[in-house]
Amino acid sequence: MNLSKIGQFISRRRMAMGLTQAQLAERLNVTDKAVSKWERGKSLPDVTLFSRVAAELRVSVVELLSGELMNVVRSSNLDEAVDWDGKAAQATPLTLRRDDPADLLVSPYLFGCNLEHTRSCIYTGLSAQMVRNRKFAGKPTACEGCAIEWFPLGERGVFALDEPYTRHGEGYHMKRTLECNSVGIFNPYCGEAVGMGQHGITISQGQPYLFGMVVKTQESVKFTVSLTDRTGKNVYCRATSVGGGDDWTRLEVELTPQAADSDADLRICWENAGYVCVGAVSLLPKDHFHGMRRDVVEAMKDLGIKVLRWPGGNFAGEFNWMDGLLPADMRAPFQSYLGLETQPHTMGYDFSEMNTDDFIALCREIGAEPFITINPCWNTPDENAAWVEYCNGDVSTPYGKLRANRGHQEPYNVQFWSLGNEFGYGHMEGDNTPAGYCQIALENGKKMLEASPGLSLCSSGPYPNKEWAEFSAKPLAGISQMISQHYYGYDPHYTDLSTVEEEYNRCMASVSRMRELIHQSRQWLEPSIRISMDEWNVWYAWYRPSSVTDGIYAALVLHMLMEEAEKSGIALACHFQAINEGMLCVKPDHVSLTAQGQVFSWMNRWHMGNRLCSASQEAVITVDREGRVSATVVNAAFHRKKPVDFSSFGPCSEAMLFSSDTVLPPSSFTPSNVLDQAAGGTLQMPPHSVLFLRF
Repeated sequence: MNLSKIGQFISRRRMAMGLTQAQLAERLNVTDKAVSKWERGKSLPDVTLFSRVAAELRVSVVELLSGELMNVVRSSNLDEAVDWDGKAAQATPLTLRRDDPADLLVSPYLFGCNLEHTRSCIYTGLSAQMVRNRKFAGKPTACEGCAIEWFPLGERGVFALDEPYTRHGEGYHMKRTLECNSVGIFNPYCGEAVGMGQHGITISQGQPYLFGMVVKTQESVKFTVSLTDRTGKNVYCRATSVGGGDDWTRLEVELTPQAADSDADLRICWENAGYVCVGAVSLLPKDHFHGMRRDVVEAMKDLGIKVLRWPGGNFAGEFNWMDGLLPADMRAPFQSYLGLETQPHTMGYDFSEMNTDDFIALCREIGAEPFITINPCWNTPDENAAWVEYCNGDVSTPYGKLRANRGHQEPYNVQFWSLGNEFGYGHMEGDNTPAGYCQIALENGKKMLEASPGLSLCSSGPYPNKEWAEFSAKPLAGISQMISQHYYGYDPHYTDLSTVEEEYNRCMASVSRMRELIHQSRQWLEPSIRISMDEWNVWYAWYRPSSVTDGIYAALVLHMLMEEAEKSGIALACHFQAINEGMLCVKPDHVSLTAQGQVFSWMNRWHMGNRLCSASQEAVITVDREGRVSATVVNAAFHRKKPVDFSSFGPCSEAMLFSSDTVLPPSSFTPSNVLDQAAGGTLQMPPHSVLFLRF
């Protein structure tokens, strides 16, 4: 980000709006001295202020970051590389030099992440829901009639799936089956216990849990809810609730187990004769955050994520935002059009645990800018414009009023919107030709800008692609300031110790290939169009244990992005993705950083918002507002040490080395304080390591 250019832009826009520095400062709740510093290129607004500054100046965030108006009306992405830079493999000596900082800042928007409802990102990840198939999707179990993942209780109860409690909201046009069911249980014999249960619930001693169940009954029923061991004989806690009736009723109890168990049972039973229909079941830790695990939310905050892209990715093509206007228990599961690729760990269904309000709450909690992807295939332009209005409209608009009535008075002011995901690759529903997609995007984008002028829109496509640049990106330039580009590096196949080095080097070579593809896109795009590198990772990082190979790859990519951001017009970048697919490994009772997470967290802590002195794939040097110099160095060589000379900077105040004895999964870096070893101004970096220095 060019400070002087942005400062001059802020000044011009402020004066065009007829505002003094003091008036703009008052609107933003900052001092006029702060505004003066922005306009003189001495500093930038805090990242949390960017959207507000853009809104006050009647520009988009992308225009603000670029320092110029853009005349806006208000996959396979896996590409294998085989060549690895010989110099990098040899770990040639490196001398860090003290250069004057350029008039560029390391953009916070390079440190984004995806939050896509795929695989185990939400399920067994961010979601605090503890029961599986809690809304009874799919067919019943063989010979029992109970829902999948559940088992029947009682000898003579009669089980069958019945008419659903769950349903879809407005704007649901998809043709899916088996999404909406309830479990009906007929007890012919009064005094005999019947019910349903589920194994494999992880509970902690003394932790309070909130149980909820939506039921419809013939008469009032006394329900007993228990957490037990797998046999049901050892009861950790038990509570009762009386209720029911002809209409759906939600019953709630609090459960606090007196012992921990990683394979506990949830058991729900009753002895009344008659018919009971269960529409949905919920079990959450009492301290959940909008249905999310608090420890995972805190871990996301600690990573320093500054942009969060949601709900996909591929899942955006299955998502209907209006379902989120229903209560969480009532929202129908989504049956995945893309089958096992998007929902392989939940029987091919997403259980709709997160809505727009929850997502915005998460973004605000962790300090990230929301980046929302619409579904232009199954939602109409009017419905997507309504989503924008729900987020950004004031109470004078229909959907802004709806948001306010739901408890969110102030607009969310979501600036970043993507016009679909990975069109042009063939695996997404909808017109995958450049001209066809362009028309769809144009219709949606215009409607969205009518609802909220000044949005930063991002169009889709299989970039780099000359045809798409000519017949999609160029015609859309009037409404869309960014194009989406994705890249996944080579997935190492570790099958033999003799090939480990070769496989590792092929993965590292992918970073150079990623740079080449960014350059290709740049040469075909209009100068005003920025690149949103909103998916990057090592391929299949979500299906295997993480490793130091992934961590070194991530370090090289982050260095490359910092180097290329201004030169290649990269507006933002989003790693794919934080939870259980790259940076955080979530288990039932804890969360841990992977090697990628370690690198991401330290890189943004070291460089984000600093002035850029120099950047290359192996080293980045920046200066912060206090004049402290920060440097990061990557030794990507597989087996050679790398001599690093930083004596020209004087003594270090901090020096941390991330190293490992192996690159094989599972592995992570061991952080070591090497300040004593760095006292002489030189250091021998071990193979596949990352060095963090501060002066």
